[in-house]
Amino acid sequence: MASHGLISFFFSSLFLHLLPPITNAFTLEIINNCPYRAYTVWAAALPGGGRQLNPSQNWTFSIASNADNCRVWGRTNCEFKDGGVGRCETGDCGGRLECSTSGKAPYTGAGFTLNQTDGMDYYHLSLTKGFNVPMSLSPENLSSKCKALQCSADIIGQCPAPLKAPGGCNDPCTVFRNEECCTTAASCSKTPYNEFFKHLCPQAWSYPKDNSTITCPAGTKFRVTFCPI
Repeated sequence: MASHGLISFFFSSLFLHLLPPITNAFTLEIINNCPYRAYTVWAAALPGGGRQLNPSQNWTFSIASNADNCRVWGRTNCEFKDGGVGRCETGDCGGRLECSTSGKAPYTGAGFTLNQTDGMDYYHLSLTKGFNVPMSLSPENLSSKCKALQCSADIIGQCPAPLKAPGGCNDPCTVFRNEECCTTAASCSKTPYNEFFKHLCPQAWSYPKDNSTITCPAGTKFRVTFCPI
């Protein structure tokens, strides 16, 4: 009986040893709260892929807790054939339903840098690629520092003429492609067009070197909502 118990213990220990290590995961829920029956949003995430969300539908998935430069955005006016090949008017990611590349401006975005050395997740809303869908980003446990962000102004309706685009409002970098885009310059400042975005959505990044990042303890669950109330 004793030897039988030792054998059982040996195989149980071996089985547990062979299991992959359990790691914490970053959980993200994306909700389409847009009120119009036909207002479908095709959610996109890197990593994560993509998903068609009709009004009131949601998509929940997990990302490795050490992932860096995670992005979420919405795509509009999309058409996909069998196999997930097609195109979107805004936010298109290489003509694929399941995104593996960045979206094409204009689109409203959210960004995350997870599990940093200070034990925090960093997150932000971004208009650095323009605007297409109102969006909010909310942590599960709100606090004075770990707070919700929202951009739901009528940016498309008030979009300056040079930035207007089908289905959205472009960022100035996409239109003018100058040094003020901060892609090569060591330092840069806002343009009047960036001020336009910042005035309407002060909680969102208005240009690439904006510093509107917020932090929450690592492992916080987040919710992205299209068309927040």
